Amino acid sequence: MMRTLLLLVAVGACSTATPRPRTTDAALDWKRVATRQDMDRVTAWRTAFTAALSGARKAGHGAAIVREGALLDPDAALGGPAPAAGNYRCRTIKLGSASAGMLSFIAYPHFACSIEDQRGVLAFTKLTGSQRPVGLIFPGDGPRRIFLGTLVLGDETRALDYGRDATRDMAGAVERIGDNRWRLILPYPRFESVMDVIELVPV
Repeated sequence: MMRTLLLLVAVGACSTATPRPRTTDAALDWKRVATRQDMDRVTAWRTAFTAALSGARKAGHGAAIVREGALLDPDAALGGPAPAAGNYRCRTIKLGSASAGMLSFIAYPHFACSIEDQRGVLAFTKLTGSQRPVGLIFPGDGPRRIFLGTLVLGDETRALDYGRDATRDMAGAVERIGDNRWRLILPYPRFESVMDVIELVPV
């Protein structure tokens, strides 16, 4: 019962695509909120990252990976401040192929996203596109903060409660990789890739 309550308080029951956490969420430990599957995904972030890069290089995308610099360097996290509330210019790169026949490197154009400070809890929302992660950013360990959320698809206007549908749950980390530059890494997403990397730059 406590675990279910924490899931609902932390990420769930949102009437729009943006989570509405309560004040007490700021003190929550992400490990008490995350599903077992997502704890495993977060723990295995580096394995996923290196495997995804290896697959993309084998498919002939080595030069594109080099051009991205710190964005696609697994060890580029710098620590420091979390991204501030505001509007961001973001883009997604999908690395590795989750199944035969899928592309191993896809770099999408920039899109709009935002970060809101909701009573001390940061909420991330991808505002445009057919696949839109939405969720909360928790304090983490070391240079990264933990993201837990869900995936909004197509013309949907509501985000599913976190923990309700494992195929929609998303877990990863937010890392600062430069001055006014962050990334959201999402290991083992349920669709298409082995690692999704979302660059975040303030507008």
